[in-house]
Amino acid sequence: MSDKLFLTEDDVTKVTLESFKNQQEGVTEYPILEFDNNALDLLAMGVHETLQYSNIKPAGGKLYLFFKRLFDILVSAIALFILLIPLGIIMLLIYLADKGNPIFSQIRLTQDGKPFRMYKLRSMCIDAEARFAEVQKENKSDGIAFKSDDDPRITKIGKFIRKTSIDELPQFWNVLKGNMSLIGPRPPLPRKVVLYTPEQMNRLLVKGGLSCIC
Repeated sequence: MSDKLFLTEDDVTKVTLESFKNQQEGVTEYPILEFDNNALDLLAMGVHETLQYSNIKPAGGKLYLFFKRLFDILVSAIALFILLIPLGIIMLLIYLADKGNPIFSQIRLTQDGKPFRMYKLRSMCIDAEARFAEVQKENKSDGIAFKSDDDPRITKIGKFIRKTSIDELPQFWNVLKGNMSLIGPRPPLPRKVVLYTPEQMNRLLVKGGLSCIC
């Protein structure tokens, strides 16, 4: 008999969040900040190999996955249609503030370590990614996540859309494409995944989500 545990997406998220809480000191220097395609492929292979030895197996069969995907498509399509004009207005305000692209995209990892490009409304200055090395030592969070109470890269409008989570709304497009699901653990950055323990890597057993039980 198999000794694997069958858990739902919410269960997997809860387990990995608890493991993050046990890591008391925040990371102030990430070993790798930039990943080219070759590095991403190697990281994905490493995740895949590690997950093969996991004692956790996501619950739900093919029928469950079919209806879950159908639900994701319907809800994300309706949401994008309803939010089309409001998102357009916010994007215009972001553009007028500094004449930069209002959409920010970033490589994240989803199920089985597969990399994909996740979209957000840009809440930081145009060169925010290039300046991350400057601010990483200001990490105020526990564990491997990065959080700063006074990140100088965040714009004025960015503070508002972050506080209200409006910046996450373009991810309905990722859900519609199939990169993400409505519910699931948040897709992590490659620089965080390289620091994962095997237990923390269990969050990549399921597809990354727009929302989770944080």
